[in-house]
Amino acid sequence: MSDLTNRTVTIEKTFNAPIELVWEAWTQPEHILKWWAPAGMDIKVLEHEFKVGGRWKYTMLMPDGNEFISEGIYQEIIELKKIVTTADFKPMTENVELQTFFEADGEKTKFKFNVIHATVEYRKQQEEMGLYNGWGGAFERLAKLLETLNK
Repeated sequence: MSDLTNRTVTIEKTFNAPIELVWEAWTQPEHILKWWAPAGMDIKVLEHEFKVGGRWKYTMLMPDGNEFISEGIYQEIIELKKIVTTADFKPMTENVELQTFFEADGEKTKFKFNVIHATVEYRKQQEEMGLYNGWGGAFERLAKLLETLNK
């Protein structure tokens, strides 16, 4: 295994929706606020400049009253195919890269999501903190949103 492979967490899914709809749900603020946060939490989109070099910043209010901030800068965007962004999820995760790949499969969309960490040790720590559960829950919410949008 290469160092990059060892530093990467990958989640793959197939969404029961056409690629254009999945892309829209992933890139439009009015949809992002319905799925990006864990169930039961509200999110605010503070910045969303969907272009290479553009910034994004979302915040969630935690039960203890503190804010959880997600933010990054878009590095690469290939419409209906790929989004690459830096990402910080303060205070839990910092300095990761998110790679999102979309592939049409008839009326469904194959989806691959990579989280690349600076070191293997950091990847392991993030996995132990619940990275799969956190993103898995968000992607379940995304799947439910797509069901409602796809009617």
